[in-house]
Amino acid sequence: MKHSILATVLTALAFGQAAGGQPQSLPQASPEHLPRWRGFNLLEKFQRDRNGPFQEEDFRLIHELGFNFVRLPMDYRCWIRDNDWTQFNEPSLREIDEAVGWGGKYGIHVLINFHRAPGYTVARPAESKSLWTDPEAQRVCAMHWAAFARRYRGIANERLSFNLFNEPAHVEPEVYLEVVKKIAAAIRAEDPDRLIISDGLQWGRFPIPELAELKIAQATRGYTPMDITHYRASWVSGADQYPVPAWPRPQANGTLYAPHKGGMKPESLQPLVIEGPLETETVLRLHVMTVSSQATLVARADGKDIWEKHFPCGPGDGEWKQSEFQPQWKIYRAAYDRDYEVPVPAGTKRIEIAVTGGDWLTLTEIGLKRAGAEEDVLTLRADWDEPPATVRYMPAAESGRFVSGTMENRQWLWETAIIPWKEAREKGIGVMVGEFGCHNRTPHDVVLAWMEDCLANWREAGFGWALWNFRGSFGVLDSGRADVEYEDFHGHQLDRKMLDLLQNY
Repeated sequence: MKHSILATVLTALAFGQAAGGQPQSLPQASPEHLPRWRGFNLLEKFQRDRNGPFQEEDFRLIHELGFNFVRLPMDYRCWIRDNDWTQFNEPSLREIDEAVGWGGKYGIHVLINFHRAPGYTVARPAESKSLWTDPEAQRVCAMHWAAFARRYRGIANERLSFNLFNEPAHVEPEVYLEVVKKIAAAIRAEDPDRLIISDGLQWGRFPIPELAELKIAQATRGYTPMDITHYRASWVSGADQYPVPAWPRPQANGTLYAPHKGGMKPESLQPLVIEGPLETETVLRLHVMTVSSQATLVARADGKDIWEKHFPCGPGDGEWKQSEFQPQWKIYRAAYDRDYEVPVPAGTKRIEIAVTGGDWLTLTEIGLKRAGAEEDVLTLRADWDEPPATVRYMPAAESGRFVSGTMENRQWLWETAIIPWKEAREKGIGVMVGEFGCHNRTPHDVVLAWMEDCLANWREAGFGWALWNFRGSFGVLDSGRADVEYEDFHGHQLDRKMLDLLQNY
């Protein structure tokens, strides 16, 4: 079939002809090997309520800053007419055409993603029909992808690729594979050689080895650990109760259970332990966040009780900041979000903190303050049914006053988030990181330290990446961080330290 006039024009743009110069070189891309692209997500069609045209300035600046990739996470409702998912709105599609053309003009690979596809989304509200089970949703989704494949046929894979669905979750691998087969067949019926990329399962965390047979590459995510990357993110449930992030850090859990609580692993019922010795009298600070039903919290020094407090939950006012009834359990659960201080005698070799009665509570932070010294702080995670922290306190250490058996650091990220994907690549699957970054409420020094460890790992693994986003709370421009000295850049507020770090990798 002959190329459409649109495809011919876009092909010219994609090879740099619209810029009036020689074609700008981009690396070869295939399902078996994705280049180490570096770039950003652009969000103009990320949500229907904020549907607007892409901005040529973004492409120009991304090129000027030395990057070569954009991902366009889009909501299909941005290009349908009158809420009819079978009818396309041509003016909106032409705005996507512009983005594809600007990619060619400025030497930037464009990855088109259905962030909300017909029948599937990770966002709210959910789709009325499920892509995984509903034949009509599958037919309509295939129709949409076929239309995009037909529209952009003839543009080389070096310039353009398709990213099927954003972070598929709550679907069995075999069900997902059957749907992907249908969508891939619809794309390839229009454009047999189009490069297709699938996000990994469970929000992009786990590769799908079976996709190698379908010649489909895969994308993972850079949001580990979530309490750092999404600290106080309004769209994440419970993020307002995450502890203040630190990086690197001991892996330390602060959920404490009453000793009689059923259904738990025996090791989860142990106390939180701080090994000393504490050479001088020290003030122990406990930040109590969530209490379920009621809990009695005790602190011991070398086996002797030195402090005890009962934390009730209920209606009305109390020490808590908020208390809500949990109808499924017929109890109240309270967010105390308060500090409590305990003097610890000099010479103490071991501190134990335990819930001795009631249900459970979470500590999100502990602090130790010696006379005349700054407080040393350890942030704690609120993992369920995991052993509470056992850490050693080493006040003389130059870095990291608290040490645990497992440290969350660059090596931990490698073992947790890189090794499974390296194994996928060894099976003939191209891999990249489709999204990563930290929301603007995470302290900037923590962001940069964590980000450098991620970037160093991805460089070593050979993975490309795309920051979420270019402009906005995760980005290098106009991120709205309170702890950054911004630099004026073409009318935008530039985070120079973050930009320098990205450019180094």
